[in-house]
Amino acid sequence: MSINTIDIVDYTLCRHRPVKGGTAATYLFSSLFISKPHRPQIAYYFTMDSSHLRDWPASLLPLPEASQLAVAPPEPAAGYWSGAPSAVVGDDGIYLAYRLRRPVGAGRGYAVNVARSTDGVHFETLLTITREQFAADSLERPALVRGPDGRWRLYVSCATPGTKHWRVELLEAGHPAGFEPARREVVLPGDAKTGVKDPVIRWDDGIWQLWASCHPLADPGEADQMVTNYATSADGLDWTWHGTALAGRPGCWDARGTRVAAIITRSGGTIAAFYDGRASAAENYEERTGIATGTEPSALTAYGTGPAAQSAHAGGGLRYLDVLPLPDGRYRLYYELTRADGAHELRTELR
Repeated sequence: MSINTIDIVDYTLCRHRPVKGGTAATYLFSSLFISKPHRPQIAYYFTMDSSHLRDWPASLLPLPEASQLAVAPPEPAAGYWSGAPSAVVGDDGIYLAYRLRRPVGAGRGYAVNVARSTDGVHFETLLTITREQFAADSLERPALVRGPDGRWRLYVSCATPGTKHWRVELLEAGHPAGFEPARREVVLPGDAKTGVKDPVIRWDDGIWQLWASCHPLADPGEADQMVTNYATSADGLDWTWHGTALAGRPGCWDARGTRVAAIITRSGGTIAAFYDGRASAAENYEERTGIATGTEPSALTAYGTGPAAQSAHAGGGLRYLDVLPLPDGRYRLYYELTRADGAHELRTELR
């Protein structure tokens, strides 16, 4: 790791951008980990050949210029996406569930693929699940989880036809290639007032934990708004809600909505969440990534006055970041990134 310079800056300047006098691979990064949101902070300039940045959890933020393509979009055009990843380490490689999408009117979220890789980059598709198999208008981010008994679960986000409502259904199998859509059950139904989707789920110390994106349904024109609510369960089927863990901040870049995409815990109990945020309905589908932290899973505090990571192209979308701990102590990142042509592709990095 090489440090080119050290300076005191305000976070509003902390963006991924070339540093004057540096190479094209040199970018500005900030710790984000400060006790007072408006206090100036130290920002370090690192070269992209660094395997780790200095500060946690900012050390796990994406660096798209150092990433590799994992899954290309179905077509090289706006509205076609491969993304919304959920990854798990298995006995014989990394298993990945992700969403495929066409433009609105041409299918939207038409499928979820389950795939396997031995190197974390090149994936072989094991199974394709379609929206028709779930009687859904669209599928969104799945959650792939391996339970304490070794069995696998796939939580699938489904749009209820003719409405703005979302629900989450569950598939179970002994192996990720064995999920059968005909054998499914609704585990997060939402209700007439709230749509539920995009769950982040983990089993930890005897309890199932869930952070889900929740959308208000009273006014269909406002249903794009979102907060992240927290729930727990003894079996991963019946959930008890514990309120809102993260909501947008009025007047900020994440005012319209916040969707937790990944949760990691540091020794000592500090929780970090990477989340998708946007300021307006016009930024729907082009959310960018922010960081929130806390000591309780039901209460997270966002940091910074701007996104922590975003694409350099089109709407700036960098979303659905998944942070996968590896057995050797490193991490592999997966995320959805907007390309210059407006398509979204699935990228990966090793840290």
